[in-house]
Amino acid sequence: MGDSGDLNANLHFRATGDPRLDKAIYQWITWDKNPHTRAQVEALLRDGCVDELRSRLCSRMSPWGLGRPHHYPIRAESAQSTQGAGFALINDLTIIQSTQGLYKYCAIAFPDLHGRGLVIGYDTRGQEASGCSSERLARLTAAVMLGRGVPVYLFSTYVPTPFVPFAVKKLGAAAGVMITASHNPKEDNGYKVYWENGAQIASPHDKEVLRCIEESAEPWAGSWDRGLADSSPLCVDPTQRICSCYMEELKSLCFHRELNAESKLKFVHSSFHGVGHSFVQQAFRAFGLPPPIPVPEQKDPDPEFPTVTCPNPEEGEPVLELSLRLAEREGATVVLATDPDADRLAAAELSNNRWKVFTGNELGALLGWWMLFTWKEAHSNPGDAARVCMLATTVSSKILQAFARAHGFHFEETLPGFKWIGRRVDELRKAGKEVLFAFEESIGT
Repeated sequence: MGDSGDLNANLHFRATGDPRLDKAIYQWITWDKNPHTRAQVEALLRDGCVDELRSRLCSRMSPWGLGRPHHYPIRAESAQSTQGAGFALINDLTIIQSTQGLYKYCAIAFPDLHGRGLVIGYDTRGQEASGCSSERLARLTAAVMLGRGVPVYLFSTYVPTPFVPFAVKKLGAAAGVMITASHNPKEDNGYKVYWENGAQIASPHDKEVLRCIEESAEPWAGSWDRGLADSSPLCVDPTQRICSCYMEELKSLCFHRELNAESKLKFVHSSFHGVGHSFVQQAFRAFGLPPPIPVPEQKDPDPEFPTVTCPNPEEGEPVLELSLRLAEREGATVVLATDPDADRLAAAELSNNRWKVFTGNELGALLGWWMLFTWKEAHSNPGDAARVCMLATTVSSKILQAFARAHGFHFEETLPGFKWIGRRVDELRKAGKEVLFAFEESIGT
């Protein structure tokens, strides 16, 4: 039966009297194969919760903001919303629809898509009530692509978000998807799309993907088959290779390893119940530093984030309380905290018996100065600075611009959003420039 069929005859429910809503209810009950989210809609219909049904089903999640209903869950930087039933929320069905649209556009944009493939990663989020987890949504994303004959690089365990764009570049993939809601509340999840340049998707590609999603709303045959991730020869696990390559690249940024080995500094690190612990430990080893002391209550992944009201380390001392207390007990003078998908950093230092929590602009200034200092140590010819670049967004400090004027290197500002930095970095490198550093102030960095 088509979309215009009799709702009562086919679903044994009383119609709401709103033709648009009735059509949306029919589509949801027909298309959704997740028993948890299907049951949520059936219960709302049974209880006569028409306004709630209309809110969930008659709008699509906005691609331009967190949880503002309008379109399907893709945005230029990331799509994030509450997990649950409905076209306005994150769930199995809306992820399948998003991936079908992404496939449809990638097949147009990349004639060699079936040779290059797609990278897929995920964090540790999950919600029992909706039967959703980041891993489940990642496997559904893989199923859509594998069902169309596209090779998939699916990480076999949770990874930091930066691993996905890194893998896209390293493996020569056409694009990448990361299932994460980053530092947002536990109820949320999200879908980040990265393009072949390693930057998050931007115009005009984002608009074209949205158009393709609207044209591909009904799930294709095989799109629900999560088992394809285990059975298809097109699905490859890149975890070990990418982690090894990432840490090797980190080592190339370590300029004084012998001094690091002698350092008496003690660090504390919190991963905020996310993915960061083991990877930060590896990163410290790559630099020859003693590993940081983990905050035990926040070390292991937990989608409930039980020790913080907001899993965003950039909120400062209130959310760093456990880290600062541990540092004081252990005699550590530096605290580092990463958000649940380990793509944001907060840092604090003990100075004159008081904790200084750095802003993003302050960290950007310190790291930018350090990269310039170490570059100048290795390049004695002042003329070499002409091929060096640093970048920041328009909402960030102008400190890198001041460095550029003083030292003769090139500085550029981009629009707000790290996708613009990533895009421009790729262009500059292709033009033969050496990009030393880039940052954006976003409460932190």
